Amino acid sequence: MDKLADDTKKEIGHDMAEMKPKVAGKAKSTQRDQAEIAEMFRRLHAIEPEPKGELEHTNAFTLLVAVVLSAQATDAGVNKATRGLFAMADTPQKMLALGEDKVREAIKTIGLFRNKAKNVILLSQALIDNFGGEVPQDRDALVTLPGVGRKTANVVLNMAFGEATFAVDTHVFRVSNALPIAPGKTPEAVEAGLEKLVPEPYRLHAHHWLILHGRYLCKARKPECWRCPLVDLCRFEPKTPIPKLPAKKR
Repeated sequence: MDKLADDTKKEIGHDMAEMKPKVAGKAKSTQRDQAEIAEMFRRLHAIEPEPKGELEHTNAFTLLVAVVLSAQATDAGVNKATRGLFAMADTPQKMLALGEDKVREAIKTIGLFRNKAKNVILLSQALIDNFGGEVPQDRDALVTLPGVGRKTANVVLNMAFGEATFAVDTHVFRVSNALPIAPGKTPEAVEAGLEKLVPEPYRLHAHHWLILHGRYLCKARKPECWRCPLVDLCRFEPKTPIPKLPAKKR
């Protein structure tokens, strides 16, 4: 297995650690009524009806590359690097012509940039050799590409092809266990739970809502429970209290 594939044991271990907030606590129950799950997503939908992924891209190929580059990196950091890269190469053919050295130079601000540059070239070659230069709309085919694991494949299928897939990253894993919605000890278990439990009207955008919720509200170190729209439905305890304002200087 490629060491940058996003479903490696190392990244699964990172997800396991991230879902344990610094405040001591746990979800009281793993049982969840279907109506409660529907209400959670109804509220998230009301706040953001059309959530979008935060990785910048122009087509299915640049999306695929951006997601591969995002492993163990922030979306903001990836976007900063790929603006210049994608201006030079937005197809597998152009990326291959650009070459590994120039790809490496373009993404050198991203962690693991040397191995990632190698994988970008290898996956570009594989797309040309095996798929006519097109990103395949098939999970089994996608995971054969260098640097591409199940999570990356699910993101591409969802964002590029409009399929209702569930990409379980650190945030989705943590939130699914904390609320809980679909608790599980591995990303695969959480994905299976979401596949089974998320109601039809919300399936297409479900993983984006959970990512955004985990990134900006239900944070690993200090969840902002006091402003969470799901706080009355959340079974994780204890809740984080409203921060105290600093005393005014006299």
